[in-house]
Amino acid sequence: MGKAIALLEVQSLVAAIAGLDAMLKDAEVRLIHTERHLGGRMVTMVIDGTVSAVTDAVLAGRAAAEKVGKVKVCEVIPNPHPEIKKFLYTDQKETE
Repeated sequence: MGKAIALLEVQSLVAAIAGLDAMLKDAEVRLIHTERHLGGRMVTMVIDGTVSAVTDAVLAGRAAAEKVGKVKVCEVIPNPHPEIKKFLYTDQKETE
């Protein structure tokens, strides 16, 4: 099964927490990277896992985040290029 990453960018910390909670509960994925901009008013979360798990999780995260805030980006990248992985896996090693 192929690996994938997904990005969910939301406008507010509350929406980010709601979205992340839904993603982690919905499928076998893990949080690999976060970015906060504008004092936490824009939050981007990146998860990884299998393509199907990441797709399911990010859809659940988007739905949960939309209930309490605004979703800016929701994107799945199947089989990301190794250079993208180097950029995202900054604090921890990628697990195969």
